[in-house]
Amino acid sequence: MTTSVIRELTATARAAAHGPYAECACPARPAVLADRADGTVVRHGGTVAKAHAPDADREGLAARLAVAAHPALASVLLAPLDLPAAELDGRPVTCWPHGTPVDPEAPQDAPWEAAGALLARLHATPVEALPGPLPEMRGPHKAALAVDRMRRTRPPEAVAAVVEGAWSALPPWARAESAPPGPPHLCHGDLHLGQLVRHPAPHGPWHLIDVDDLGLGNPAWDLARPAAWYAAGLLAPDDWLRFIGAYGAAHGPAVPSDADPWPVLDVPARALTVQTAALAVAKATAARRELDEAELALLDACDRMAAVPPELPAGAAK
Repeated sequence: MTTSVIRELTATARAAAHGPYAECACPARPAVLADRADGTVVRHGGTVAKAHAPDADREGLAARLAVAAHPALASVLLAPLDLPAAELDGRPVTCWPHGTPVDPEAPQDAPWEAAGALLARLHATPVEALPGPLPEMRGPHKAALAVDRMRRTRPPEAVAAVVEGAWSALPPWARAESAPPGPPHLCHGDLHLGQLVRHPAPHGPWHLIDVDDLGLGNPAWDLARPAAWYAAGLLAPDDWLRFIGAYGAAHGPAVPSDADPWPVLDVPARALTVQTAALAVAKATAARRELDEAELALLDACDRMAAVPPELPAGAAK
């Protein structure tokens, strides 16, 4: 975004925090928390303003905001501030209370149990109790966008072939080409530790944030990124067990409570591995640099995946 747009978004956050005319006595200066094509986020005091992507589906976003504000999800999703709809430079703008994020410098304190329990409660929320109509969860669509982004950067053929091989081995639903299997559940669509904050800050309970990809879909997708990291050796086994154990203890419906979860998680975990690898390759190619150790681990995981067919859940058609 341009400096002028960020300045206007900061003014929006300030007005939401104090009203349009009140004096500001906040001890900290406004801060840009994120500035990407799909969203720019600015904090002023205890308020955060977000400019969503220019091509955001307005009706879908309105439905997602209504879900985030619904009392049934008050302890799961951070609710938006109740303000009139606004736009900035052709981008819808929403405002939110500020929460304390996960500390990236303290991985040993990562709230894996909270993430698992919150997802279980999100997935178990009766869809018929929520305002609608709800859009589809955008997880598979984002995976397809990541592969397309990689293609447009024109990486070395040998590198691209590894990612493409793993991508082509996935079933159509995981490539956003058909409907997902099973009954639809309310899903987050982009779960990672950056989507958790404590609210009220700094020591309140954990909540999920960022509803841009929220919607109906296969709940296993929300477990797939930690599963993919675990399979690629990027997430410690103890952390994986903390996460999946908390999900099961909270009666999450995505995986069976009395059987191996991996047949359910295998396909979405593969898809998230491909998505992450494709983005890594795209960024490295654009920056004209070599892949780092973690990125090479993802590429190696894609190579192994292409050689082994995906698992199918028990009872699925072969």
